[in-house]
Amino acid sequence: MASSTKPIVICFIFFLSTLSSYVCARSSSAIPKPKAWPLQFHSILWMNYNGSLEMIDLWYDWSNGRNFNIIQSQLGKLLYDLEWNNGTSFFFTLDSNKECRTAQLEVGILRPNWLDGAKYLGQRHVDGFLCNVWEKADFIVYYEDVLTKRPVHWVFYTGRQAHVITFEVGAVLEDAKWQAPVYCFDKTNELEATVTASQGRVLDGFFEGPRQL
Repeated sequence: MASSTKPIVICFIFFLSTLSSYVCARSSSAIPKPKAWPLQFHSILWMNYNGSLEMIDLWYDWSNGRNFNIIQSQLGKLLYDLEWNNGTSFFFTLDSNKECRTAQLEVGILRPNWLDGAKYLGQRHVDGFLCNVWEKADFIVYYEDVLTKRPVHWVFYTGRQAHVITFEVGAVLEDAKWQAPVYCFDKTNELEATVTASQGRVLDGFFEGPRQL
């Protein structure tokens, strides 16, 4: 009797082992991963920081190692934030004041896969969309639309919030628009560069710090 039940026991143990491996695999694969950013895109963002509003015209161009934030403060000035993959950033205006400040950061622009390793927080509704949510290094909380995998919203550790209004994959700004004005290369900007970079916090190319001139 004992010998006849032995194969059944072995088969049952094998079944449980296989089932356990399957469940673990399904459980692991069920945790969604954020979609990498496209190599090039154009996006309009509404930013809110303690009631202070900005509209950002964002051009992301990883293929050419550059990122451009054209920032319109509510009833304020229009600021251009031009970033290159060598860590150099220019903050300037194109009005008659010819203001410019440069900064040298430790890293270049945001990598397309900058969310790798982010902690999954589950699903939440934001701005009318059901989103998967991740947190990266206590620096940023990122919301991605469950259906389209497009970014919807993100919140910096400072409380500064971005609401994604448009997201055009493959859109590219013409090369002529990427040139910083000649007055940005004045040597008097170099001292300001060191001070500015030290006042913010950087994660994988995201700079969260003062951008005012």
